[in-house]
Amino acid sequence: MLNVKIDTKEKFTVLNPETTHISANMSETLLENCRNVLNSQPKNLILNLSGVNQIDAEVAESLTEVQQLFYEKNASFVVCNIDENLEQALDQQGLLEIWNITPTESEAWDIVQMEEIERELLDSDDISFENHPEEPA
Repeated sequence: MLNVKIDTKEKFTVLNPETTHISANMSETLLENCRNVLNSQPKNLILNLSGVNQIDAEVAESLTEVQQLFYEKNASFVVCNIDENLEQALDQQGLLEIWNITPTESEAWDIVQMEEIERELLDSDDISFENHPEEPA
């Protein structure tokens, strides 16, 4: 069984798995926690992997799919505090470039907030250049 510390903030939820190795038999617990965040408010997720130095390949693949689901639903999914060995393993799997990774949780907060602003701007109908008449010269 995987214990996951959950910390809900105003704009995001931080999940922190309390283990050094996330194995395949623990993945359902982690993925369920991720899906629960996506289906609640706030739906932005920071996955803090401090202390985790190994993730089974199929778990990493599943997390990649969950990350894509978050972005399809206009929510952020940022991973932070990745151990150097884990980073190398993700790179070998070809996932390092796909994951949205920051070195620290603080930087992950910044990414989530920037992506929130970006979504607000893109969703806003207030920005329209076509409806403003030209100023007389």
